[in-house]
Amino acid sequence: QVQLVESGGGLVQAGGSLRLSCAASGRTISSYAMGWFRQAPGKEREFVAAVNWSGGSTKYADSVKGRFTISRGNTKNMVYLQMNSLKPEDTAVYYCAASSYASSTAYSSDSMYPYWGQGTQVTVSS
Repeated sequence: QVQLVESGGGLVQAGGSLRLSCAASGRTISSYAMGWFRQAPGKEREFVAAVNWSGGSTKYADSVKGRFTISRGNTKNMVYLQMNSLKPEDTAVYYCAASSYASSTAYSSDSMYPYWGQGTQVTVSS
């Protein structure tokens, strides 16, 4: 089993930046693809960004491309989401997810992620 804990959320003005962190425990995630998803009030959960096991392949939702960067930490069990030029429409609960499927793919489908964190709130004011 893998336990995931997100941190780094908060309130920021439009145009600002936040860095979300995801700490994994219980099992090393060095061979896992990792993803970030978000869910705004009244909306379905949506894909934000993903990175494959090696960090060599990433994928982003069109809405965040060029503004967000997903990365794996030097310590094997950390994943980050750097969010720049934040917009009010980025307001949501952000979730970290881990996929144990052995592949070099950065998955964008939430069905490929059996492990989820509890989420961290990001609020962007206009």
